[in-house]
Amino acid sequence: MELGIGMFGDLAFDQTTGKYKDAGVKIREIVQQVKRMDEVGIDVFAMGEHHRADYAVSSPEMVLAAAASITKNIKLASGVTVLSSSEPVKVYEDFATLDLISNGRAEIFVGRGSFIESFPLYGYSLENYEQLFDEKLELLLKINAEENVSWTGKLRAPMKNQTVYPRATNDGKLPIWRAVGGTPQSVLSAAKLGMPLVVAIIGGMPIQFKSLIDFYKQEYLAAGHNESEMQIAIHSHTFVSEDQKVIDGYFHNYKAQMDRIGASRGWSPYTKMQYDGGRAKDGALFVGNTTEVANKIAYMKEIFGITRFIGHMDVGAPENDIMMKSIELFGEKVAPSVR
Repeated sequence: MELGIGMFGDLAFDQTTGKYKDAGVKIREIVQQVKRMDEVGIDVFAMGEHHRADYAVSSPEMVLAAAASITKNIKLASGVTVLSSSEPVKVYEDFATLDLISNGRAEIFVGRGSFIESFPLYGYSLENYEQLFDEKLELLLKINAEENVSWTGKLRAPMKNQTVYPRATNDGKLPIWRAVGGTPQSVLSAAKLGMPLVVAIIGGMPIQFKSLIDFYKQEYLAAGHNESEMQIAIHSHTFVSEDQKVIDGYFHNYKAQMDRIGASRGWSPYTKMQYDGGRAKDGALFVGNTTEVANKIAYMKEIFGITRFIGHMDVGAPENDIMMKSIELFGEKVAPSVR
């Protein structure tokens, strides 16, 4: 099983100045953090895409390219590329370029995303929310499979025997994963297409997702795909420290971000009871010491049969030194224990 780390580039809010932390500082910290991940043997890094004041990264490809130049082994993925509001040709070109820079380490996680700011920003209508994704996924997969592309859709101009360059290292083909939040229709689509699956489990109890992942396995095989090529990942909020004071203090980072997002979604204020419940064995928070986190990841392997776990590690913008220590513990203690 591969062990990875994901980030969104959360920006801390300074109550004194009334401003978010400088995005440039945050991005430079992320690049150095990915370098450390590579040094301690983390398998995958996934960088999210957002178009909001409280996140530093709107262009994962740029951050991943910067990280590619100072790493050697770690796979570099978007987590996710909001495909509905992206141009598939440009997505492929950007990640094929990243693949060449990194000598074959680029991956794409495509999804709808959990925010909608990119739609009006790029001039897309939310009325076409579903159709935009389905059309663009079809085109992206075709570009990934074929150098000369002919394709016709309803919301984008057709392509007629057009070529897309540069081509990725593996005969032009990039690993493209389907990232989902729990919608059966999305899971069914991924299974029929034979796409690797990433399931975001960030609340409730992970066991509630077992029927969904079993559904994916069933439909993947029913579609005639090779069982040996099936890949399933989960992406969950994660933080590691051997210092209980740090774990207790992380609650305040986590609560600040949950309340910030929840304010626009009608959520109740996040509580310590929720935090402690999430940290329990059956909860969805992988927050604790190295033994607790390793045991919980192993439990996910047991109940889901996953091939990859990605710990989303910067929720609430912990300080850089604390992040670096969490990364080191994840790579040097948690990952070997799980393996």
